[in-house]
Amino acid sequence: MFERLTERLEQVFKRLRGYGKLKEHHIDEALRQIRVVLLEADVNFKVVKEFIAKVKEKSLGERVLESFTPTQQVVKIVRDELIELLGGEKSDLIFSSKAPSILMLVGLQGSGKTTTAGKLGKWLRKRNHSPLLVSTDVHRPAAQEQLKVVAEESGLPVFSDNSSSPLKVCFNSVKIAKREGYDVVVVDTAGRMHVNKELMDELSILKKEIQPTEVLFVADAMTGQDAVRSAKVFNESLDLTGIILTKLDGDARGGAALSIKSVTEKPIKFIGVGERYDDLEPFYPERIVSRILGMGDVLSLIEKAEAAIDRKEAQELEEKIRNESFTLEDFQSQLRHIGKMGPLSQILSLFPGSTKLKGMDLPDVNEADLKRIEAIINSMTREERLNHTIINGSRRKRIARGSGTSVQEVNRLLRQFAQTKRMIKQLNLISQGRRGIKLPLPFFNGN
Repeated sequence: MFERLTERLEQVFKRLRGYGKLKEHHIDEALRQIRVVLLEADVNFKVVKEFIAKVKEKSLGERVLESFTPTQQVVKIVRDELIELLGGEKSDLIFSSKAPSILMLVGLQGSGKTTTAGKLGKWLRKRNHSPLLVSTDVHRPAAQEQLKVVAEESGLPVFSDNSSSPLKVCFNSVKIAKREGYDVVVVDTAGRMHVNKELMDELSILKKEIQPTEVLFVADAMTGQDAVRSAKVFNESLDLTGIILTKLDGDARGGAALSIKSVTEKPIKFIGVGERYDDLEPFYPERIVSRILGMGDVLSLIEKAEAAIDRKEAQELEEKIRNESFTLEDFQSQLRHIGKMGPLSQILSLFPGSTKLKGMDLPDVNEADLKRIEAIINSMTREERLNHTIINGSRRKRIARGSGTSVQEVNRLLRQFAQTKRMIKQLNLISQGRRGIKLPLPFFNGN
């Protein structure tokens, strides 16, 4: 997420720290570079202009230039303004005092609206709500079937209706929700390839009649300013209550995320950070800015870890790491836990200083890879699992035959295991260098 933006900003701040005494022209040059970085990241031109003006006004005061840590002061100003740009504080969902609450998802076709309905439903259920999914797209024959598939995969109830009226479908779903005790109805509305009057008229009527508690625009972050322009048009017609940005995990630039709040004046409420139905997160401006500036997101990391990892097992593993007795058996066990938290690259991006780990050949943790890794490790003797250094050429051939893999795959696993041990040491050094931070994963607590 935002890798390219993070790297470019880190370079700017590194140059700024290299000056012995900070002068006004140094700040001017840094702001010019930040302006270029943001424009190359596809941030809206007007948003960049206003952002740079605010940072410049606050950075050129005597209080900053004459302070003992002027560079840190400038970085803090940039950080504070970025947080403000993204909305300042987390914006919670609005629920009706009288059930069911209706959450209306709108957006262009292909933005991830239907999948987001499943993700949002799953997020709601984890927080003790009873969501019911419904599609009001009566124009596309496959639309309701698509939502049924999403509902089945995410384990959620779905309402379907043969009516040709989106309004009637919605009213009927609300009746069912009241009768069967669902407290939230998630409405997946029709999308179009482009914004048009027919779509807006249909959505405006739907909104007026069903009076949803939330009208959430679902935008594909990968489309940059196209997503921002579409959000602006939808907001002018529907008066949105918030935005859900999908596919943010694949967005290296961050233009949509950094522009959409300023252009629409509506908060980003959720972000999609992966393909799994669990990969929907509330949007915390402060945490996202921390990631953008390479400072990590330890709070999100803690939340993910606490949901996936047994505390007692984590303490036992921490002791092993301290004693440098971390084995292939531990490696296998912990990959299972990490797999519940999402892709390893995504987890590592939450660590402070994670850019220093770039280029490491670390294992992916999808189900297919886990089965392959387990087959290889299970084909080893206990002695080999406890001491990988004894695995010579003939042993590797035997392990490959026993696991139905190749010697190259066995070699790669052993290399990844060695890299993981090095990564643990590196992250511990990063952790120790940042006062007050205790990294929450069992891999990374060997103090």
